[in-house]
Amino acid sequence: MPRMIRLFGAAAFALAVLSGAPAWAASPADSPVNVPEPEGFWTGPPKAYTPKTLTGATVVDIDALDRLVAAENPVMIDVAMADQKPVGFPTDRPWLPAHRSIPGSVWMPGAGAAPMEPAREAQFLARVADLTGGDKTKPVVTFCHPECWGSWNAGKRLIQNGYTRVYWFADGVEGWQDRHDTTILKVDAAWAAKPAGEAQR
Repeated sequence: MPRMIRLFGAAAFALAVLSGAPAWAASPADSPVNVPEPEGFWTGPPKAYTPKTLTGATVVDIDALDRLVAAENPVMIDVAMADQKPVGFPTDRPWLPAHRSIPGSVWMPGAGAAPMEPAREAQFLARVADLTGGDKTKPVVTFCHPECWGSWNAGKRLIQNGYTRVYWFADGVEGWQDRHDTTILKVDAAWAAKPAGEAQR
């Protein structure tokens, strides 16, 4: 039976990839396929099975994250995309989505995109530098939702730019809320502003 489950999972994943549909959410350890790390950033569908590792970073589960938060108060960066207004949403009703996340986190939707415009990438790195006080040894945790390549890319981007204590919480908001309360976050104001190079456009 376990072999049949693995075969079904792998087949479903292949079908999702071929059809362009996103794979269902699961933690890296639950993935029925062994996803290798890409050499660079992931530029495929943002929602799909992810690797179990991120070279240069520490992958943490909720237990490890709890210990890290209690001991070192890391910078927590949520890169989940904002909800999009559903097609056919009534025009006479206000669209008021609420993004729930880990309390104390900084929400920068799309900060794990790849490729990313140089000005936008510089803006992301400048914001993280501000949040860490310019200390590249300060722990930084990237996350979004389970099977989210954006959080993997964001962590990799920090590693490539000299951050030495990057943590990837692959289970994301859902992994947190299995044990803790979440809170409603607004988009980080500094991230929401246009990059300096686009200010006059």
